[in-house]
Amino acid sequence: MKILLLEHSNTGLFALPGGFIRNQENLNDAARRVLAQRTGLQNIYLEQFYVFGDCSRHNAETLRKIMIGKGNIPTENHWLLRRFVSVGYYALIDFEKVVPVSDFLFDNCNWYDLENLPDLILDHRDMVDKALETLRANLDSKLIGFNLLPETFTMADLQSLYETILGEKLRRTSFQRKILSLEILERLDKKWTGEAHKAPYLYKFIKDQL
Repeated sequence: MKILLLEHSNTGLFALPGGFIRNQENLNDAARRVLAQRTGLQNIYLEQFYVFGDCSRHNAETLRKIMIGKGNIPTENHWLLRRFVSVGYYALIDFEKVVPVSDFLFDNCNWYDLENLPDLILDHRDMVDKALETLRANLDSKLIGFNLLPETFTMADLQSLYETILGEKLRRTSFQRKILSLEILERLDKKWTGEAHKAPYLYKFIKDQL
């Protein structure tokens, strides 16, 4: 698992990708626009997971440092130094198929290992933790929307994906029993491997079940 992070210019400060809502723009449309700007991807499943609005998350000095890093000296009442409420979204994509796109505000925009993240500004680490908590709690019902598997796949493929997202190893028999009990998969013919007695079954999602 990797997470897309931005490094603010001339500061060494790291943050999650984000943006502002335009005056005549819907909230979900703004989230899709930001995703497209950073990844170039369209029509990606996005899930809104939490609203971050505690007063304690505001830190004007951090925002001031970011502005100064871009060569801007903010006035004391500059709007960027005020308190913001952030609406969090997450999306799962195959990072090997994406070249992140930065812009003039950032030195770089890259993927970072979940287990080795740099320190993040404000409450962005809390955002990461909340997104993972929500994703993992709802994985069974949301998995099909992420489109991370081919149309047909083996049980081992599905288990590998679960283990990557959950960050832990799962017992094969227990996992298979649980997944089959959800009644979200249709079993197809076996996958030909050249050894018939070892060929695993292929599966696909029953889309109207999710």
